[in-house]
Amino acid sequence: MLGLPAGLRPGHARRRPREPLRVDFVISTDRCLVSHHHGRVFLGFAATGPALGVPERVWRWIACPAPGVDRHGRPRFAPYGLRKIEAALQEAGFEAHVIDPDYVGYYVTHGARALLVGHHDFFAFGPPSNEWWLITGREPVNRRSFISFISMPEIWEAKRRRGLRVIVGGPAVWQWEAWPEARRRWPVDTLVEGEAEKVVVELAERVLEGGELPAKVVVPPGESPAIEEIPEIRAPASGGLVEIMRGCPRGCKFCSVTLRPLRFMPLERIEREVLVNLRGGSGTITLHSEDVLLYGADVVRPRAEPLVRLHETVARHLERFEAGFSWSHASLAAVKYAEEHGRAVSRIAEIILDGDVRRFFGVEVGIETGSPRLAARIMPAKAAPYRVEEWPQVVEDAFSILADNNIIPAATFILGLPGETEEDVYKTIDLIERLKPYPSLIVPMFFVPMGALRDAEAFRRSHLKPYHVEAMLAAARHTIRWARRIMEMGYLRGPHAAPLRLALAAFIHYAERKIEAAARQLTPEAPAA
Repeated sequence: MLGLPAGLRPGHARRRPREPLRVDFVISTDRCLVSHHHGRVFLGFAATGPALGVPERVWRWIACPAPGVDRHGRPRFAPYGLRKIEAALQEAGFEAHVIDPDYVGYYVTHGARALLVGHHDFFAFGPPSNEWWLITGREPVNRRSFISFISMPEIWEAKRRRGLRVIVGGPAVWQWEAWPEARRRWPVDTLVEGEAEKVVVELAERVLEGGELPAKVVVPPGESPAIEEIPEIRAPASGGLVEIMRGCPRGCKFCSVTLRPLRFMPLERIEREVLVNLRGGSGTITLHSEDVLLYGADVVRPRAEPLVRLHETVARHLERFEAGFSWSHASLAAVKYAEEHGRAVSRIAEIILDGDVRRFFGVEVGIETGSPRLAARIMPAKAAPYRVEEWPQVVEDAFSILADNNIIPAATFILGLPGETEEDVYKTIDLIERLKPYPSLIVPMFFVPMGALRDAEAFRRSHLKPYHVEAMLAAARHTIRWARRIMEMGYLRGPHAAPLRLALAAFIHYAERKIEAAARQLTPEAPAA
């Protein structure tokens, strides 16, 4: 019906490249990540849920169509983390390439010595996948896609017959240990936890020497690579991602990234990676960090001038290539402080937005909770440099600033945090109601043990209370209303995007019809008198 057969295949094809390369190290993952997501990186989040209202093949196309490959079977765009591993190995002199998942079967059976796999959510145990799985009782698309990829018979035949090594890493590597069955079903050689640019070279050397590999390698925060040890990407990243800094100083207890040291990428390096993406055909640039507005900051206090210089540098190339733009993440406290001390947000909007190609841009932000009491327990520095008691007002002020500057936040909050009370959840509901006037998407997530709270109990369906469902309903109604308006504001413009607009509009309509029924199913029955 949509007339778009490309990228609609379930599973992964088995293809032979037109001109095979010699590849010792194949770097890849499943289709949910090896995609350009129609140039809208946030569409990739659709794969964290099950297909709703449309066939799964159409859902996959909405979230993660195939990005196209060169004559060697290398994807035009690939996840930024895989591009970093590719660059590290190539700089060290290894024959290493990111390979499209449809061509992995060929390369692992034709000489590859190792397969390196990374992912943000291997088995859909992380947010928001676990939330969709819990609510619907259906496996998310990303889980089904990754299991299809890692179950390729060619991988395990090559391991059995030729001694292929399988090395797994990325921010979701913890899921291989959270589900012990995984390593029995797919006996990978090594898990790598932490920033891997240095250790992957050492592992590659062991592979070529035929040496034993450790079952697990942990890179502690104190051994994270310095700026000069982090290579620059050599080929375009999905969503035109460009990393501007690593680490976060806020210390939220539910987050693992905050444990890493803070490092700012030099402006010249950022500019080179912007050009790698744009010259490689990316129609957009996404500046990436855990908090874009802390680039060049005084700890948690944004400084306007480094931010303005950064965006002026990027904007020159956006104009030249007529490219889109977004931020990956920003903290709401940083939004408020940056605007109140130097008008940084307004100045950035004036630099980036042109009223045509870039009418507005998006960013992911974390509300987490509307309760100052709970915020003080699990994220005491989230509001800094403001007082944690001011957190709800900080959130609303930041949303107002973003709205005034045509920046649309996709916000998350967490249900089931350790120590949460009914009153805490109702304070979050109150805050969501206060955010009604501001263009935004608000998505609930269920607590997953990570960071300093990795030993806490995960939130489960049996923990759902009526007030949790009420919070989910408030967020869903807000998001459906604003999603429709954002589409009307020009999201996915142009005739080439018409099928995608139609598909998304159909899903919004479907979600609007189904949400109340889903809420009734989720609401726990009252105990008998």
